[in-house]
Amino acid sequence: MSVEIEAVQAATDEIVKAFGRLLPQLSRSARPLDLTKLGELVAWDGNTLLVARREGEIVGALTLVMFPIPTGRRAWIEDVVVDESARGLGVGAALTQEAVRLARESGVRTVDLTSRPSREAANRLYERLGFGLRDSRVYRLAHDE
Repeated sequence: MSVEIEAVQAATDEIVKAFGRLLPQLSRSARPLDLTKLGELVAWDGNTLLVARREGEIVGALTLVMFPIPTGRRAWIEDVVVDESARGLGVGAALTQEAVRLARESGVRTVDLTSRPSREAANRLYERLGFGLRDSRVYRLAHDE
């Protein structure tokens, strides 16, 4: 059974329902997305929301963010999530490879992503796909809403 990757063109009830199932698997603190919020995400200039389907069902998602900066066009892969029922079936690899393809097609110089050390399978996947660990620190300033 193959994995099909598609770029989301518009927010739909199906996508909202899928994110209702997927987001809690990604983050305990993520708030559910409604049709309006998902529509904003899809319409945001520079974002490409990819979903993965197996047998027609959405089983994964990834957000590719591309932006120009003085040193060149860059890309970040964010919020990669694969449904627990589809892990180990190539969904994460298919999503990431499509994101990299789209980024290269857009002329980006680098594609970055972050992954918690505890996500061992994901980290092995990223290394297998050619991502190298950077000698860097990621800092975050949280804004409480």
